[in-house]
Amino acid sequence: MSTSIDTDAAVSAASGSNGLRNLYYVRFGFAIVWAGLIVLVASTLDPASIGLLVIYPLFDAAAAVIDFRTAGGTRPRNPLYVNIALSVATFLGLAAAATSGIPNVLRVWGAWAITAGVVQLVVAILRYRLGGQWAMILSGAISTVAGAGFVLQAGGSNASLTNIAGYATLGGVFFLVSAIRLHRRAH
Repeated sequence: MSTSIDTDAAVSAASGSNGLRNLYYVRFGFAIVWAGLIVLVASTLDPASIGLLVIYPLFDAAAAVIDFRTAGGTRPRNPLYVNIALSVATFLGLAAAATSGIPNVLRVWGAWAITAGVVQLVVAILRYRLGGQWAMILSGAISTVAGAGFVLQAGGSNASLTNIAGYATLGGVFFLVSAIRLHRRAH
């Protein structure tokens, strides 16, 4: 026998999944547009490239806030606090690193990719029952490896912001895959 509490919980979980799916679609679109723009200005650190660099973690923090607000009691919230803090710290770190060259930007970006990847992995594992999370698990794991690659690239002679565009694009594709899987699961 179903109670109104059970029905309310099911409706809350469904609306939470819909909100997460829509957020994933927006994150995909943002990542693709951002990656295209960063490729255009990746050769130097100028106001355009710096602006794009610092807006990415701010967007990530805003997405985590939206995720937090739509999560209700259906999803873990503590890792979202960590994600928000990491993204804000990365914004500040990138703003400072941009004054000292591309290698330092890559170090900050790499550290963020590693730590955010671990958080994304934890969140996706905790959300596994919602569906569509295997892509987020894979994305979190790849993010940690890519972050290490950015840190290593910063120490070499081929330091470039171009690889960050590929990283954002791949992350966007993972968000799209998860959104599609959540969409299919809802139907």
